[in-house]
Amino acid sequence: MDVQFLGGAGEIGRSAVLIDESLLLDFGMLTDSPPQFPVRTPSPDAVVVSHGHLDHVGTIPALVSGDARPPIHWTPPTYELAMTLARDTLKLHGGTVNCPFTETNVRRVTQVSETHGYRESFEAAGYEVTFYNAGHIPGSAHVLVDDGDTRLLYTGDFHTDDQRLVSGTTARPDADAVICESTYSDVDHDPRDTVEGRFVESVETTLWEGGTVVVPAFAIGRTQEMLLICEAHDIPCYVDGMGKQVTEMLGQYPEFVRDADALQRAKSHARFVTGKDGQRKRITDQKAAIVTTSGMLSGGPAMTYIPEIRGNPMNRITMTGYQVEGTPGRDLIETGRAEIDGRIMPVSARVEQYDFSAHADRDGLLEYLDSYRDTPVLVNHGDRCEAFAATLREDGYDAAAPELGATVTV
Repeated sequence: MDVQFLGGAGEIGRSAVLIDESLLLDFGMLTDSPPQFPVRTPSPDAVVVSHGHLDHVGTIPALVSGDARPPIHWTPPTYELAMTLARDTLKLHGGTVNCPFTETNVRRVTQVSETHGYRESFEAAGYEVTFYNAGHIPGSAHVLVDDGDTRLLYTGDFHTDDQRLVSGTTARPDADAVICESTYSDVDHDPRDTVEGRFVESVETTLWEGGTVVVPAFAIGRTQEMLLICEAHDIPCYVDGMGKQVTEMLGQYPEFVRDADALQRAKSHARFVTGKDGQRKRITDQKAAIVTTSGMLSGGPAMTYIPEIRGNPMNRITMTGYQVEGTPGRDLIETGRAEIDGRIMPVSARVEQYDFSAHADRDGLLEYLDSYRDTPVLVNHGDRCEAFAATLREDGYDAAAPELGATVTV
């Protein structure tokens, strides 16, 4: 197999891997200003998608422009999430260079979509392909590609530890080569129970003191995780932004979450914000947690909540995900001020960050790869891919970190 890295090599974002100019794995975008897309748009015979995050699906509709109609294979939740993200991109950037597709392209995606469950092998561009639960978000998959001679395992994003929303990956299918993500190859996560305990104590203390907690959270995965935590600890909460729609959708796919009953309880426990008649400003006076997009404070209803609560040091802002450099969320953590809706705002409310990552850390990556000690490993999807590949080589692995645009034969 000839494997070309059209994106996601030595970087996090715009993941895209092309096999034999025929089968495309993922086609994402790198959220930046302006956004970055894969280095070229190929004409594959079929597309297989690992999971529904923007850096893996964000540019998918561009593949069905002109006469091109490659079938697109994914799990049902990944299809739903990809469509939600595509429509959101159109809403925010449609008709500009920041959106490489049209409404027509998005409609065409629905016509060529083919959904599959875990461990159900299917044919795509002449390859046998199988999805395995990757434990990252609902519907996320390791992708095993078999051409009859070589079995290539594309890990996609994965987590080896359980989250409340999804169980960690246990799948280790036989493979002759592995493309492995490395997002947190230089990080050791604190135990999830410890992180959750600190978060809950902070929120409960704030509410007891009469404050309000704004919980910026990514719409996909993180919002639902925070709602599950709030329900488990009986923390009164609201939910706002795109996370509302995603939470509703995931309720339709109980087989792709760890505990469908718990998710239903969390959904019933949370109060869904409509945003009508000044509701958002009113609920900032409530002693409650407000789980809202965007997770990096770059848009969404958080733009209303933060200005309302920022002046009171009894209030709290709890960041729940990684903050990319240059985002308002990162600025807030580092400087105590952030640009919100075009204005630089100092924030007196207490600001905290919690590591609720849905990725394997260094130990998790090494634990996963221990099953592939005699298998060549290609490291991607990370800021330190070459450093992690070097660590693996020192430990006896045949490991490399391909550069962007490079083609590797496996």
